[in-house]
Amino acid sequence: MPQLALFHEAAIGWENQPLIKGLNWTIQEGEHWAVVGPTGSGKSLLLAVLANRRSVVSGTFQRQKEGVELVPIDFSFNRNVSATATFYQQRFNSYASEESPTVWEVLQEQVKPAGTVDAHSVELPPPLYDESYLLEVAGLLKVTHLLFRHVTSLSNGETRRTLLTRSFLKKPKVLLLDNPFIGLDVASRKILHENLNHIAESGTTLVLVAPASEIPAAVTDVLQLPEGKATPKSAFVPPVAHASGTDQLVLPPYEGKTWPAFDYAIRLRDVSIRYGETQILDHISWEVKRGEKWAVLGPNGSGKSTLLSLITADNPQAYANDFDLFDRKRGTGESIWDIKRNIGFVSPELHLYFPREQTVWKVIASGLFDTMGLFKQLKDHEKEYADRFLAAFRLGDFRDKRLAQLSTGQQRLVLLARALIKNPPLLILDEPCQGLDTDQMVLFRDTVDALSLHSDRTLLYVSHYSEEIPSCVTKTLRLEAGRRIE
Repeated sequence: MPQLALFHEAAIGWENQPLIKGLNWTIQEGEHWAVVGPTGSGKSLLLAVLANRRSVVSGTFQRQKEGVELVPIDFSFNRNVSATATFYQQRFNSYASEESPTVWEVLQEQVKPAGTVDAHSVELPPPLYDESYLLEVAGLLKVTHLLFRHVTSLSNGETRRTLLTRSFLKKPKVLLLDNPFIGLDVASRKILHENLNHIAESGTTLVLVAPASEIPAAVTDVLQLPEGKATPKSAFVPPVAHASGTDQLVLPPYEGKTWPAFDYAIRLRDVSIRYGETQILDHISWEVKRGEKWAVLGPNGSGKSTLLSLITADNPQAYANDFDLFDRKRGTGESIWDIKRNIGFVSPELHLYFPREQTVWKVIASGLFDTMGLFKQLKDHEKEYADRFLAAFRLGDFRDKRLAQLSTGQQRLVLLARALIKNPPLLILDEPCQGLDTDQMVLFRDTVDALSLHSDRTLLYVSHYSEEIPSCVTKTLRLEAGRRIE
């Protein structure tokens, strides 16, 4: 069978710290590979080498020159798209949705430059694909109903399927996917499995990074990192998690401000949010008492992110609604920083847009001030506390590395440390374990339990995986199509 890629004694990683050493791996036509391994083992870097976006540190690598396509994780690949949809708060502005391009325009590469006032003044290139072909592929990947939606209105799962469609339209020989199931609900994961199996049947070779539990049926072989062990899928034995309930992180005591006095962290009264003609939240009433631990559940597009954006002061439509935060009616003179200082927060959007050039130490320390990076001089006791917090999260080896130099899972762990460093009375964790390996997920889940079980800290926890939800959670808010489901 023809070879599509060949590694011989290859080292992959950073020049002074290869993550993968002595890799001997051949991808042949007709094979479909899953790449598995712990957080930080080099999985995403390996895909970047296959996509010709990075080079091997040593050894040799050869690949087929044409037809290799890496599916992007967001719209930042397109300057015009990202210019109208970069800052995550924009998705909560009603006007921003109408300014962003439609899925059809993105797929046909007919996106108008950002800031265009007169659409007729822009001469766009001809459509990239024949309409019947685009409709055929859109139908196969179940995105036909999204074609004339604006990209800023798409849910996580809808965005993933749109980007997969964009890549598959190119008829690639090899399709590379980095954790395509992250952030998807059960139904969206099922659809994506069907999509990938169909793509494999079409003759395109799949190479994807995925947890062992999400390997598609079409995959024939598995590459385990960092050792580079290649086995047929039928012989692959998933690793067993080693973390246990006795292995929590021990965080240093916080010597800063005390928690404010309040009885209710959140009281929503008939809250509704609409973007254009789309109703996102539909008459939601909800009370969260001090110290309660809630799971916020619902499929992609059910309104969870919008609901959380009201609480974290990131949604400008807050002022058109009636609700209290920490026993104070929203919109009665408090600043967004008054709200944020009482909330520890991590989410996929925060991760996506956090500045990657900040060092790990500065990212974590910035949590003391709720800023997207550290921009002020710390006092000696604050520096010492940040150092102790870094060590507690076992991130000391990464202290002076830029966030961009870490794996996706390591970046998420840094942002989790940032959310906890100021010991907030309200902790909002939106898909916090995305990108973490099983050991890290269990460790973090059990740590949240230890931090929450015997305190009056209030917790909101969002996840599409029941095994990730801490045992301290005793209450559930379910959303579907913007409505509260009892």
